[in-house]
Amino acid sequence: MNIKTLFGCGLSCLLPLTLVGAAPVSGDGVIARYAGDLAVSAGSLRDLVEPLFAKDAGTAMGETRAVLILHDGKVIAERYAPGFGPDSKMLSWSVAKTVTAVLIGIMESDGRLALDDRVPVPAWVQRGDPRGDITLRQMLNMASGIAHKEKEGPLEQTDALRMLVGDGAADMARYAEAKPLARPPGSAFLYNSATTLILCDMMTHLLTDSDRPADRRNAMMRFVEQRLIDQVGLASLTPEFDARGTMIGGAMMHMTARDYAKLGELLRNHGRVGGRQIIPDRWVRFMTTPSPTNQGYGAHVWLNRPGAEAALFPGRALPSVFGAVGLQGQYVIVSPRQHLTLVRLGVTSDADLPALRDALARIVQRVPVS
Repeated sequence: MNIKTLFGCGLSCLLPLTLVGAAPVSGDGVIARYAGDLAVSAGSLRDLVEPLFAKDAGTAMGETRAVLILHDGKVIAERYAPGFGPDSKMLSWSVAKTVTAVLIGIMESDGRLALDDRVPVPAWVQRGDPRGDITLRQMLNMASGIAHKEKEGPLEQTDALRMLVGDGAADMARYAEAKPLARPPGSAFLYNSATTLILCDMMTHLLTDSDRPADRRNAMMRFVEQRLIDQVGLASLTPEFDARGTMIGGAMMHMTARDYAKLGELLRNHGRVGGRQIIPDRWVRFMTTPSPTNQGYGAHVWLNRPGAEAALFPGRALPSVFGAVGLQGQYVIVSPRQHLTLVRLGVTSDADLPALRDALARIVQRVPVS
C-alpha cells in the first residue's frame, strides 16, 4: 500500500436490525428510506439528512456516502450516495479503535487481562525501562506517554503515516513499541494510532505463541469471528493486517453502514445482543467514562464533553452522548437516553468537519429524550 492508494480516494437488544420496508432507488441510483416513528417524523428526518448529501458550496460537508439512523433499535432513516448501498463495505479509519476496545473488553472479561496491570510488551520489560510501568487503562485512555506524532507537522513526517505506509509498515507494532516516552505514563492525553497497534500486538501474543505471520493473523481472526462477528452479527467486518500478521486495529477495518450501526447498538445496549452479554456492562461504562487526562475522551471512545479535542459537539447535545469517530468524518454516534444510534460515513476534509458536526448535532437534537 502506498500513499497514493491510502489517501487517493479523497484522502479516498440487537438481533438483525429491524428494517422498515424496502429502500426505494431513484433513477440516479440514490437509495433512500425515511420511515420515521412516533418520536420523529419521516419528513423531518429527510430535511435533516438530505443536506448531508448536498454538493453546493454553501453547505459543503464533503462527500457523504451513507447515513443510517436507528431509534429504539429500528431503522428510521437510511440514505446512500449513488454507487453505494447496504452491501458497500466502507473504511473505518479510527472507528476501528472502538472495535479494538470491545475486543479487549472480551479478553478482560475472560480474565486474560486486568485494567491496572502493566501492558505485557516484551520490549518494555528490561530493567529501568519506564515504559514497563504503562498500564492497560492508560493505553485505552490514550495516556501512555509514548512519543507519537499522529497529525503534527508535515503529513509525510507523521508517525501515523510512517507506520501505515512508510518504514514502519512491515511491522507496525514494533515501530510503535520502539518509541520512547514523551511524558510520564498517565500524565497527559496524546491521541495516536500507535497505542492501538501495540494493544493489537498484545492481544495476538495472548492468542498464540507463534511468530509466523499467518499463525498470528489466523489466531486473531478466529477470535474476532467467534467472539465478535458471530455473536453480534457483524458479517461484513473485515480487519486488515500488516506483513507480520498484526491486526491494524487503529485505523483499517471495513464494514457496511448497517454493521457500523450494530456496533453502536451493542454499546447502547450495555454490551448485550438479545439475551447475550457480549461484553460486560461495566466495560461499556469504563469505555464511556471521562478519562483523567481528557474529559472528552473515554477508553477508545469520544465523549460529548469539553476536552482536549472537539470530536463531537459538546453543549449541543447531552453529555452522555458518545461516539466512535474516524478520519474524514466517519461517525458512529450513540445517545443512550435518546435510544439513538447515528452512522455517517464518507470523505470530509478538516476544513469541512465543523459544518458536518453541526449537521449531525441537529439530527441528534431532533430526537426527544425519553
